[in-house]
Amino acid sequence: MNRVTVGVVGTFVLILIVTGILAYVFRDPSATTTTAPPATAASPAHDIPLIGELFGSDSTGLTSESVAQWEATAARIGLRFALAAFLAAVLAFRPRRGLSPSRRNPYVAQTQILMAVVAGGMMMVVGDSAARAFGIFAAASLVRFRTNIRDPKETTVLLVCLGVGLAAGVGRWDMAVILTLFVLLSLFVLEYVEQFQVFRSMKVTVETRDVDKTDELLKRIFVRHGFDYEFRELNRQDPEEPMGKIVYLVNLDPVISTSRLSEEILSSDRDNIDSVEWDQKESKTYLYR
Repeated sequence: MNRVTVGVVGTFVLILIVTGILAYVFRDPSATTTTAPPATAASPAHDIPLIGELFGSDSTGLTSESVAQWEATAARIGLRFALAAFLAAVLAFRPRRGLSPSRRNPYVAQTQILMAVVAGGMMMVVGDSAARAFGIFAAASLVRFRTNIRDPKETTVLLVCLGVGLAAGVGRWDMAVILTLFVLLSLFVLEYVEQFQVFRSMKVTVETRDVDKTDELLKRIFVRHGFDYEFRELNRQDPEEPMGKIVYLVNLDPVISTSRLSEEILSSDRDNIDSVEWDQKESKTYLYR
């Protein structure tokens, strides 16, 4: 795993730890045991485990009956969202043979993480209510996924808005507010690291009078900028054709100017390099194509 992937997963681990601490601090100590008489051999004590206190003892555990209980409710909601996001991040950035994390489509991983958060929010809205479940199904059927959206995250944000509206519609203003804030935080983290994962796949063709020297110079430039490059073609010069040709497939950062890079290549060996030509190839991780 590269440092970008570790940073994303580590961020969700930190959020999970913070929300877990908040859920522990704001828990209701009086709910750890029931009001039943002391335990005997025939009637054991009904102690609620710590994990049950943090996430809620019933199917939802999130009904705010008083202002004094709202802090614990908010902490539990945040903890459940954090757990969903962390587990989804582990699945999205799982190690895969033959495919490094830096070469994966970042938008797919981001969508998977946000979908987990949305699903958690919707399940907490539904609870034990069959009417709410049918309401969510009817509302979700209005969303069309056939629309060609450049960034898949926008489709997920549409579902987030749907979940916020469902929470507000059933009077769960705390759910709506916390879901909105959590998704905003998740999008900030995901889109911040997005700039390190998106690239342009370009084919560069260099015509030169000294193929071996120019090839070494190109490799040095690619390594200095940290580009992923792959050799494609090399035509050596001969008496009939004094100009040789070198072709590489290079993954560039979208913010890097090919004009500036061409000038750097030309200035490295002006006596031999005659021309530099760039041709953009199809790349699923390049947004601006």
